[in-house]
Amino acid sequence: MCTGRVDLEFVLRAFSKGMDGVFIGGCRLNECNYITHGNFQALSMVFLCKKIMRYIGLNPDRLRIEFMTSGDGMLFAEIVNNFVKKVKELGPLGKGEGIGEHDLKSRLEAVTNLVPYIRLVERERLRVKFDNAEKYKEFYDSAELDKLFQETIGDKIAISQIIVLLREKPLTTGEIAESLGFNPSEVSKYLNNSARQGLIRFDEKQKRFAPV
Repeated sequence: MCTGRVDLEFVLRAFSKGMDGVFIGGCRLNECNYITHGNFQALSMVFLCKKIMRYIGLNPDRLRIEFMTSGDGMLFAEIVNNFVKKVKELGPLGKGEGIGEHDLKSRLEAVTNLVPYIRLVERERLRVKFDNAEKYKEFYDSAELDKLFQETIGDKIAISQIIVLLREKPLTTGEIAESLGFNPSEVSKYLNNSARQGLIRFDEKQKRFAPV
């Protein structure tokens, strides 16, 4: 299967199922077997996924993509062994980042719920075409991309995380901030935006926010 068909949802599902790391192997860049250059699409997806992982508190080193030929058996073994060693050093997913099992599940669910939206944003706002991996890395590491990511994806993830939490039980601004690691002013901004969109409401009796 071409690596261009490896979807963001596949990676998130692997982590949600308890995998501590995800490795993606593809043919060498500019040597596509299908003439679609899907490996560049996979590379872009990985860089975007790493930003999302960092945003929700997961170590992006748990995700790795490498390109090689079918004759690179020794190289493949070396790379995979190094990746496995790195993942073991990081420890179990979530625990290695100091995130509880419940919070980890909620964060991954919040992102997974947004996959269709993220696909749309990637296609319309983030899709670029370069001829080497360094240029993709430079693009995804740029301040311009950071700003665009926050405006188009980051804020949506934060709101999705809040809604996932509120579906379990009503919470105060402080409780939400503590659970997600945000400051109260950030949470207030997201709560106000969500309330204007009709996604949540403030329960006067409990003095807490709840989903509509």
